[in-house]
Amino acid sequence: MTKISPSILSADFAKLISDVNDVKMGGAEYLHVDVMDGVFVPNISIGIPVVESLRKATDMFLDVHLMIDKPHRYVKEFCKAGADLVTFHIEADQPQDIFEAIKTIKGCGAKAGLSLSRGHRLKRLFLIFRCLILSLL
Repeated sequence: MTKISPSILSADFAKLISDVNDVKMGGAEYLHVDVMDGVFVPNISIGIPVVESLRKATDMFLDVHLMIDKPHRYVKEFCKAGADLVTFHIEADQPQDIFEAIKTIKGCGAKAGLSLSRGHRLKRLFLIFRCLILSLL
């Protein structure tokens, strides 16, 4: 199954909801929300308040991609804000916290995804893959 998930980082934030409605009218069912903290990645982007506002304004599937350090600290808040899918980077957290984050996301009724950078040994990750809805390579 292929889903197109346009990123709101491409939107004009002065008219964000209008841009969201445009991509929905264009056939997109998912909306990709890139969250960056300036630590895990050098850029800083949006956070929980924007996800809350999007959830109030659209019924689109919110695909939230956390590019943040120690994402286990925030997954519950992003789920409460309205994320339907929370994806985070395996190298951003400790192994025990990765499993805890996945458990928290699923406990909130959302779907969990994991992003892997090149060089990760896939054989070691099959246990984690069984818990996920999405793997971003």
